Amino acid sequence: MTDTTSNQMWGGRFAAGPDAIMEAINASIGFDRRLAAQDIAGSRAHAAMLAATGIISDRDAEAIREGLLTVLSEIEEGRLRFSTALEDIHMNVEARLRELIGAPAGRLHTARSRNDQVATDFRLWVRDQLDAVEQGLLALIRAFLVQAEAGADWVMPGFTHLQTAQPVTWGHHMMAYVEMFARDLSRVRDARARMNECPLGAAALAGTSFPIDREMTAQALGFDRPCANSLDAVSDRDFALEFLGLASICAMHLSRFAEELVIWSSAQFRFVALSDRFSTGSSIMPQKKNPDAAELIRAKVGRIFGANVALMMVMKGLPLAYSKDMQEDKEQVFDAADNLMLALAAMEGMVRDMEAQRDNLEAAAASGFSTATDLADWLVRALGMPFREAHHVTGALVAKAEAKGCDLPDLSLDEMQAVHGDITEAVYDVLGVHNSVASRMSYGGTAPDQVRAQVARWKERLA
Repeated sequence: MTDTTSNQMWGGRFAAGPDAIMEAINASIGFDRRLAAQDIAGSRAHAAMLAATGIISDRDAEAIREGLLTVLSEIEEGRLRFSTALEDIHMNVEARLRELIGAPAGRLHTARSRNDQVATDFRLWVRDQLDAVEQGLLALIRAFLVQAEAGADWVMPGFTHLQTAQPVTWGHHMMAYVEMFARDLSRVRDARARMNECPLGAAALAGTSFPIDREMTAQALGFDRPCANSLDAVSDRDFALEFLGLASICAMHLSRFAEELVIWSSAQFRFVALSDRFSTGSSIMPQKKNPDAAELIRAKVGRIFGANVALMMVMKGLPLAYSKDMQEDKEQVFDAADNLMLALAAMEGMVRDMEAQRDNLEAAAASGFSTATDLADWLVRALGMPFREAHHVTGALVAKAEAKGCDLPDLSLDEMQAVHGDITEAVYDVLGVHNSVASRMSYGGTAPDQVRAQVARWKERLA
């Protein structure tokens, strides 16, 4: 293929080719070649429809079909040399098709425009990415479920403000991320259903006078229906923005757990041991085992959210219908999709490999007066005390234990009764961390039985 064919592809509108600067700013083949498979799928569906409606002959349609399959194999095998003078994947494919089959290639573009062509290609590509993200999320959720089931009754500290708050179970903490990523999964499925409409047949912006069958092409490409308005069909990029939006939220969730892994794997916490597969050493400090994969996952939200903002800025002031600005829609989405999939895969591996340090978790759960709320609740239940008074009494007991350098269960009954005389020996039944978590039987609570019930519910849903 030679660059001198570019003017022929434009139908003779320009007397000379663009200069080097214009060619550089105008060309998108450097990145939109990733749409090759989708572009050829759309062209095959379009050609079949043109033949079925009598717009082109069956013979030309067969030549186009065979030629497109050849072009696809050349691209997949790396044998096709792309030309920047031909600007984009659509023109590169069509030019190569013309070299292969001659005149019938010129009939392929009947009743369509590059505007509806690229909108269709891009939707197909984003739809494929949504399907991939769905599978990545399902794998990650299952990894968290394995951890949750194994540690349904392992106690650990629950935090607010990164300060010890109340004891929870390891399984309960893992199930919090199941819920988060399940919402991401829901957003993926919602977005896919909403974007699954076919722009092909909208042509440049107004539709076409040819007797095309848009239902046929939509069905052939796996869409639920054709887009209902030709102006909207070629100018809509909501599907890409929605993908970037859900990708940003998912990356934020990944970043939150990555941060916990960074903290938990430190020498000061030792809550988890990360596998060597997702850690690195130091070039100078031989004792170091750095959670580099978690740190890199934590950073991905920056570039993914940046892509979201960038495309929003591209689209925010565009009048209907298509504008060349929209050529800037793909690189951000490509980059975000690549990084989200990488982060999902890495996090799934880390979650599957990580080992919770049960003894360290339990020791930490018992520190920091984590059962103070259980004490206050007991005062309300057993003594009929108003909660605000119980809160005050508990605070005084915490102060006494703090001054003594011990935890609440280590205070003697005499010391407790010095603060409030009605406290009985039964108070000690609620002060242990295992008693604390076992008592939290409200729906969605941290009690081991509740955790196991939630694990079973999710396993059934995923099955």
